[in-house]
Amino acid sequence: MTDLRTRLRAVPTLTGAPPQFDPDGAPETPHELFVDWLLTAVDQQTPEPLAATLSTVRADGRPNARVLILKDVTAEGWQFASTWSGPKGLELLKTPYAALTFYWIPLGRQVRVLGRVEPTAPEESARDFLGRPVSSRAMAAAARQSDVLDDPAEVEAAVAAQTERLTADPGLVAENWTLYTLQADEVEFWQADPDRRHLRLRYRLTDTWTKERLWP
Repeated sequence: MTDLRTRLRAVPTLTGAPPQFDPDGAPETPHELFVDWLLTAVDQQTPEPLAATLSTVRADGRPNARVLILKDVTAEGWQFASTWSGPKGLELLKTPYAALTFYWIPLGRQVRVLGRVEPTAPEESARDFLGRPVSSRAMAAAARQSDVLDDPAEVEAAVAAQTERLTADPGLVAENWTLYTLQADEVEFWQADPDRRHLRLRYRLTDTWTKERLWP
């Protein structure tokens, strides 16, 4: 029987087909380049192109990570949403720094975004909440995210109750729903090479953005 290590080493990696990219012609800000890479992923029908891993710091100093969905990218930063009362929100409240990691496998591209996270204005969070389907709003309003679940029926009952509330009051917004903006001070663009001569371009923010090529 083949041992696990041997079997894993036989699995193909770096199978993507990266598009042409000239770092010398990259724009002056990472937001512009990110949007270009993101829309390329969308146009190429890359599965789940908006999925990103959000990494935060727990109260005990240990890292924590989970996959979520990107909501928008502006000159101010990368936006995602969650409840302030859940683990993500509580961790960001204590340590307001995080990282977002995007990996588009068919394109052989990865982007890492690091910086401070700030909640947006309440009206922006409300607009994001109201733009979600009713089922998603009901789940968000009912959620006791990451609490121990003793009986799955509790979820169905809570969602049903919140669906009734939202149907009766379509403008109702969950008080704990928050749209966050990650205000990047470092963004790295990585493009795979089958010979491991990966292309890496880093933007760092001081007074202005600085671009740096990195060793693979």
